[in-house]
Amino acid sequence: MKKFTIKLRTGLSVLFCTSLMAFSFPSDMMEETVFVQNMLKEHYDELAVKPTLKKYELNVTNSGFCRYKRFYTGGKVEYFSFNFCKFKDIDYLGSDKAGMLILRTVGDDVIVQTYNDRKGDVDSMANYMSIPLKNVEAEALSALSERFVRMNAHLLAQK
Repeated sequence: MKKFTIKLRTGLSVLFCTSLMAFSFPSDMMEETVFVQNMLKEHYDELAVKPTLKKYELNVTNSGFCRYKRFYTGGKVEYFSFNFCKFKDIDYLGSDKAGMLILRTVGDDVIVQTYNDRKGDVDSMANYMSIPLKNVEAEALSALSERFVRMNAHLLAQK
């Protein structure tokens, strides 16, 4: 009877620990998502895009998608999107005053679409997405890079 009780306790302990671990991943992912979203919005440089920019949307979702949409005064819309499970590397071109954050993917995994463009609508794939940033320090960029890597690891572990 003692062996059965010990095995039952061990089994329940393992089950309890497994359930705690299973529910800890989404909260970690949520923290990463909120941090990245706030950092990108805080340092986004609207003036670097074009003077005709009407508004923009920059969203990082809990499911690991990064979506960037630019709306221009002439009606043109540019849309970029990729999933962080395809994230490869981060580059920053510029200075601490202004520059471009380049998010690279493993392959051609960035969706690129344009709407209402006079030259014709585009629907293609790319291997990077660039986001204009301003007033960003090296420490903030390295923190952002670490969060991207963690998000990538979380998403790959969930597959």
